[in-house]
Amino acid sequence: MIFVTLYFLKKDPKFLERRTRVKEKEKQQKLLSIFSTAIFLAGFIIPGLDHRFAWSNVPIYIVISADIIVLLGYLIIFFVFKQNSYASRIIEVNENQKVISTGLYGVVRHPMYLGVLIMFLPTPIALGSYWALIPFSVLPVFIILRILNEEKVLSNNLQGYKEYCQKTRFRLIPFTW
Repeated sequence: MIFVTLYFLKKDPKFLERRTRVKEKEKQQKLLSIFSTAIFLAGFIIPGLDHRFAWSNVPIYIVISADIIVLLGYLIIFFVFKQNSYASRIIEVNENQKVISTGLYGVVRHPMYLGVLIMFLPTPIALGSYWALIPFSVLPVFIILRILNEEKVLSNNLQGYKEYCQKTRFRLIPFTW
């Protein structure tokens, strides 16, 4: 994460400024943010408890496999950030923002969320905890709700987004949804 931050400090400091905004403008997003933060925290607290009380015994080869998948998700997110400097942490449309329709955005409309799912769904296993899969299993629901709300905002406020939706049919999972 430090290397990514240093990369964007040098290449695109405005992007980092947008990524540090955390106050959502949309009411639905505020609620989703509260609940997803609670789930996220539980997903990282449970592995510590799991390790302390030896609830799970995840074989090391499965942990390493999960680590590799987590890294793949992280790389997808990094390439999304490189491709779309308007990828904000909150749902907003900035002045001069344009629709990105090539690269990963030519495959799915929300490649960052795809990367987030690829990164976070195996995280409990990467941390050696089967029990932490429980809170993280709810993550896709929150991402889907966020996507649906985000698409309303973008369709209403970002020129060309409706046409982009017609061209790039899949929101999150290629050839599926």
